[in-house]
Amino acid sequence: MLQLLALLQARKSWAGGELAARLGVTERTVRRDIDRLRTLGYPVEAVPGPYGGYRLGRGGTLPPLLLNDDEAVAVAIGLRSAIDGSVAGLEESAVSTLAKLEQLLPAHLARRVRSIHESTASLSRADPAREQVPAGHLVLLTNACSARERVRFFYRDKDGRDTTRLVEPLGVVRAGTRWYLAARDLDRLDWRTFRLDRISSPGSVGTRFELTDPPDPVMLVTAGLASMQFPFRARIRMAVPLEQAVRLLPRTLAILDETGASTVADLGARSMDRMVAYLAGLSPPCQVLDPPELRVALAAHCAAVGSANS
Repeated sequence: MLQLLALLQARKSWAGGELAARLGVTERTVRRDIDRLRTLGYPVEAVPGPYGGYRLGRGGTLPPLLLNDDEAVAVAIGLRSAIDGSVAGLEESAVSTLAKLEQLLPAHLARRVRSIHESTASLSRADPAREQVPAGHLVLLTNACSARERVRFFYRDKDGRDTTRLVEPLGVVRAGTRWYLAARDLDRLDWRTFRLDRISSPGSVGTRFELTDPPDPVMLVTAGLASMQFPFRARIRMAVPLEQAVRLLPRTLAILDETGASTVADLGARSMDRMVAYLAGLSPPCQVLDPPELRVALAAHCAAVGSANS
């Protein structure tokens, strides 16, 4: 019965003959064990027809979940990663769930999880006073993305202005400790990205929609991050194809455009000095296309480094 339950959890649907073959029993035994699972509270559904079979449905209560060794370790590590303060209301639930799981883990698995936790550290930590996302908002928006339902919310921009937005949500993307919603803004008739910590009072309006040629939500967010208004911007050319340029200049820092065997990148920094320091460390070296004063500053910096090491 435990093997049967594990199979039902592993795939959406199984034919009775498939289950019998995998378990090495008769189909009659499979039917009997499924009846026993139902008696224990597992909502096993039988779908009639030539393409039907058995599947584990959704019930009013959560039945016990079977995990193999690797799955149990993955869940434990995921719960530890969730306790980073970026989602308000999640830490307490994650801690209590992790405590329950670690009590049930066999000793060898508990040691694996503990060694990973004790040997790793994170520099990413959300500012609790400024960037936390309510767990309820995250659940509502991700559900709206999955159900393709329009959402309305209040949004505060970087200048502190509040507006009401009606959107068709595409996906939720996490970048560091921040969460972003990629969505089509119906009032502006354009794809936009929204920081979840700036969203308030989100609610589904109950209207379904269909996506037509949607963009990649990750690419939409990274392009938005790369196009942020930096005080200093530059345009450079690298003698490498786009695939290699992406590894040298992450899309969250630069907007890349492949031109034959080379790649042109538009990127920003807080000052020209920071841009000089960043470009001086690129390998292979880049050609500065614009602005001219950056070429002069970068050449002077490289000359000074060469003089200091001659």
